[in-house]
Amino acid sequence: MMDVMNGRVLIVEDDRRIAEWVQTYLERAGFSAEIARDGRAGLDRARKMKPDLVILDLTLPYLDGVSLCQTLRRESDVPIIMLTAREAPADRIRGLESGADDYIVKPFEPDEVVARVEAVLRRVHGAVQEVFTQGNISLDETAGTVTVSGEAVTLTQAQFALLGTFMRHAGQVLSRDQLIELTFEDFDGFDRAIDTQIARLRKRIERDGAQPIQTVYGAGYRFVAVEE
Repeated sequence: MMDVMNGRVLIVEDDRRIAEWVQTYLERAGFSAEIARDGRAGLDRARKMKPDLVILDLTLPYLDGVSLCQTLRRESDVPIIMLTAREAPADRIRGLESGADDYIVKPFEPDEVVARVEAVLRRVHGAVQEVFTQGNISLDETAGTVTVSGEAVTLTQAQFALLGTFMRHAGQVLSRDQLIELTFEDFDGFDRAIDTQIARLRKRIERDGAQPIQTVYGAGYRFVAVEE
C-alpha cells in the first residue's frame, strides 16, 4: 500500500504564484510535487510521470481543465482534484461531471489543499480494508478492484467510492444528500453531479439488463444485489 505522505502530485495551473504556492506546501507536507502550466503540458507530464494525484485548474491555456480531465479519466483512474472559481458553481458541476473526484474553490488556503490531497489519497489507497460481495459484484477496498460476474471492471475513484457506499447499505433507500455525506468529503451536494456519477457507475456494472442500482422516485437510490 502506498504511503500517502510520499505520494507524487502533478499540479496543472497556469498561475505561477498559485502553482508554486501549492507546490511548496505539498513538499513541506512530504509530497513530491511537479508543475505544468498549460493543459497540453499537463497531459504530457501526466502520461510520463504517472502521478498518484492531479490538481487541475479548470481554466487552462491550449487544453482546458474539463477536456484534460476527460482525457485523463479515459486513460487512467488517477484521482483528480479540480480548482474552480467561487462565483461559478456551474463550473464545479462541470468538473465533477468530467470525472474529477473532488474540487477546491478559489481563493483557498494552501493548508486546505494539503488536507484535501491527503484525504483523497487516504480514501483511495488506505481506507477500510474490506472485501464486499453482493450478488454478482465483488469490491475489494484493499486492492481497489471490482469484479462483476467474475469480470474485472475499471471505475473512477468517485465511482468506486459510490459503489462501496451502495454495497455497505444494500437494500436501503439513500437520498442524494445521504450518498454525498457517506461517500465524499466537503462535497456541496450538487444533485446533477451525483446523478451523473451514478449514471456512469450504472453503465459499468449492468449485466444482461440487470441493474443493481435502482431509482426510488422522490426518495433517492437503492442497491439490490443481482444474483448469478
